Amino acid sequence: MQQPPVTISEPLARPQPAAASTGAMLLVALLSAAGFALTVAFLFPGYLTDDATYVHDFIQGWRLGDWQSPLMTILWWLIDPVSPGSGSMFLLVAAMYWLGFGVLAATVARRSPTLAITVPLLALTPPAIMLLSMIWRDILFAVTWLLAAAIVYAVADRGGPWRGPVRVLAFLLVAFGVLLRPNSIFAAPLLFAYVAWPTRFAWKRTALMFVPAALAGYGLVHVVYYEILHVKRENPLHSLLVFDLGGITHFSKENQFPVSWSADETALLTSRCYDPTHWDSYWTLDPCKFVMARLERPDDPIFGTPRLLQAWIHAVAAHPLAYLEHRATFQWTFLVHANLSLELFKMILPDETPLAHNRLFLSLLPLHEALKSSILYRAGAWLILAVAIGGWAWPARATPSGAFALAVTGSAIFYVMTFTLLGVAADFRYAYWCVLGSLAGLLPALLARRDQGAVSEIAASKIIAPKITAPLSA
Repeated sequence: MQQPPVTISEPLARPQPAAASTGAMLLVALLSAAGFALTVAFLFPGYLTDDATYVHDFIQGWRLGDWQSPLMTILWWLIDPVSPGSGSMFLLVAAMYWLGFGVLAATVARRSPTLAITVPLLALTPPAIMLLSMIWRDILFAVTWLLAAAIVYAVADRGGPWRGPVRVLAFLLVAFGVLLRPNSIFAAPLLFAYVAWPTRFAWKRTALMFVPAALAGYGLVHVVYYEILHVKRENPLHSLLVFDLGGITHFSKENQFPVSWSADETALLTSRCYDPTHWDSYWTLDPCKFVMARLERPDDPIFGTPRLLQAWIHAVAAHPLAYLEHRATFQWTFLVHANLSLELFKMILPDETPLAHNRLFLSLLPLHEALKSSILYRAGAWLILAVAIGGWAWPARATPSGAFALAVTGSAIFYVMTFTLLGVAADFRYAYWCVLGSLAGLLPALLARRDQGAVSEIAASKIIAPKITAPLSA
């Protein structure tokens, strides 16, 4: 007996990446290698910033504290013999930077050789390349996350034995970034989700894991810092409390510190001391460094004690509008103003600053001076770009390229926004991950929309194509 015809359909499939041509892969490899060589030629051995000086000095006495990341001290100790001083850390950061963009370019080449050539050129964008000269943990943090995301993108839609180990390495790199910059615990969940599910971005799944992942990041910092390394507690969060108390004092016109000041000191606190670009005005700068001098007085310390936290809680509760005005003023300054980009205070001391002898670097300084007040060095401009790229990639979030673009730009947006409540300085370096995330996410976002269009065409062809039928025999 003959059965009625049965329709046989084929499942929709994503467009598969073609193997990049040998010529395209060779070209992006050469461009990335040339970029690294130029970076070394123009920026070696890097500039040992004040923060980095403390980190490197800790190697000598093996003193680990939580004000600067102890993980950077340990890493520097391991690589320092390569080029003692700033050179070893500079070479590592530059290598990770160009490896990250090189892997990204090679991955893009599987979709579009023409766009792939653009990736190393984007890596030469002035803020991105110039800040590599500064030895800061913020720069190391950003290139670490760039490399983590890039290697996952490279294997996202590939099988084989390397996929698992690469994702494990990426997970470790993201975790290392958290240990470098603990305030990144609110940005890391997007990258952790991407490492776990690199072929598509599912916002519900990411939202469900966000709080547990952030808590895990906090736990990671606590366990590594205090249970494993036993670092010295230096109360870095209390710098935030001092900055907030100073800001609330300024905007409320009432002293909020748990200390009685002289009439002249009170007048300074309510009028001149507050500087939204940094909290240093209460710490190391005249005329208001009397604040930290008193808070750290040996016979009656307040900094690092519960008294300071209690004063902060009371100040915020009593003057919430002044607190919000202070935080809004800081964030506006951070996002909109032309803030410190390169720390070059020691360039006048060439005997102490090897970078001052690099004539190629000196030849770049006039260009930097011309650009540092432009939109290229405004954190808010990069934040807007990250939002725009993420928004463009959103409709194509079910593609590997869309997932990558959303992971890097989304984490960059979250990271920058953490400074709204946690920032104590408005230096441009704190937006560096947003710079790299935007540059890295741009071309994959374009590819994602193209892939989405290809999927839509396949779906349309399935709808209008004639059905294939076959009789079944009894």
